[in-house]
Amino acid sequence: MYRLLVPVDRDIGRAVHQSRYVNRLAETVEDVEATVLFVVTPETFGRAEDVEFEEVDAAVEAADTIEAAGVDVRRVVDDGGAAEQIVRTADDHDVDEIVVAGRDRSGVARVLLGSTVNDVVVSTERPVTVTGERVVLGEGVRHLLVPVDRDVDRALRQTAYVSSLHEAGGDVEATVLYVFPHQDYAGAPSHVFAEVQSAVEAADDLEASGIPVERVAVGGEVVSTILDAAEERDVDGIVMGGRKRSGVQKVLLGSTSLDAVLSAQRAITIAG
Repeated sequence: MYRLLVPVDRDIGRAVHQSRYVNRLAETVEDVEATVLFVVTPETFGRAEDVEFEEVDAAVEAADTIEAAGVDVRRVVDDGGAAEQIVRTADDHDVDEIVVAGRDRSGVARVLLGSTVNDVVVSTERPVTVTGERVVLGEGVRHLLVPVDRDVDRALRQTAYVSSLHEAGGDVEATVLYVFPHQDYAGAPSHVFAEVQSAVEAADDLEASGIPVERVAVGGEVVSTILDAAEERDVDGIVMGGRKRSGVQKVLLGSTSLDAVLSAQRAITIAG
């Protein structure tokens, strides 16, 4: 069983994109279960017992769309701080992934992290996928782009997420990408994948799990190269690594991960 938590607000458009992501995942991963959650927040001066799930159009739209794809759905209304309740519900149901929606900035094709989404990302060690509002989903085998830096532990957290999809019965393939920063000029040093330990260990780890892997090393501006690679391969998602905050067990978005989330047309998963 692969369990997803889908927290929605009252925006139907965002809920639809979250549900589309879930349905695409269910095409390639066996036995998916989703919990659609609506949180009654303190600023509304309401309580969960005062709100029926069926009164929240976005929640109903998400749940109905997911159920129509043959996925079992649990419908939940709770109250409290939005991020805190999302993380608590994820822990209570031991979900494998949290699927949240970003916000689209009017006039430009960039997804903005809402405060709730940001708080969820930095408050949980579970994978968090940000769908955005213009997410492009692939077809057939689930192809994931795994851009790594030189941190081996972070790279292996990224591969652990990809492997979890495969272990859940998913038909998955991956591209492990290392970008040599700004080394795309004439006379730049050669870009050798085998010289980057984190990339090699990530690729080896995925292949040991039975996942086909493309190994790529290129030079260039990191974020734009990642996004170009995602478009060229028509990937379903980009799996980024978070950063551990010194002294506490929270994940911080590094600048590369944040820039990718803000710019990508693809779903971005922060692996933690």
